[in-house]
Amino acid sequence: MRRERVNRIWRHPSYQACLAEIRRCEAGRKFCRHTPEHFLTVARVTCLLAAEQGLPVNQEQVYAAGLLHDIGRHLQYQQNIPHEQAGAEIAEGILIDCGFDRQERSDILRLILCHRSKPAAAEKNTLPALFYRADKLSRNCFFCPAQDECDWPEEKKNREITY
Repeated sequence: MRRERVNRIWRHPSYQACLAEIRRCEAGRKFCRHTPEHFLTVARVTCLLAAEQGLPVNQEQVYAAGLLHDIGRHLQYQQNIPHEQAGAEIAEGILIDCGFDRQERSDILRLILCHRSKPAAAEKNTLPALFYRADKLSRNCFFCPAQDECDWPEEKKNREITY
């Protein structure tokens, strides 16, 4: 069953080790944390946006990218490596171990690498643009007690419920 590969990502020892390190690094963080809830919300919102636009997507790849897109976050905190680059490197090995072929890995890694890219966001009706948008829409800034202290640009903050 294809869903099993996404669950293998979740259970992968390297994934769980990175997730534990992210939790440790963000333990005192008052701003958005990079949690499994965020990862899954990005995947779900991407699929919803794609459906709204009639864009066909491979949900397994979107969920794989959702789980993995911030997995390098701890290396950004610890070594100042952009987390999308660190995450793509970590993700490649996990994806190989979980049975994704070369083309699937390429598609997933593209989403990971583009999730912070304004040029990718500027494209219309592409999966990287939707993934970028979903990553930003997944943040509930309107509910955050630290929203006024956040250094995100105002245009990225979700001050209202958006759909």
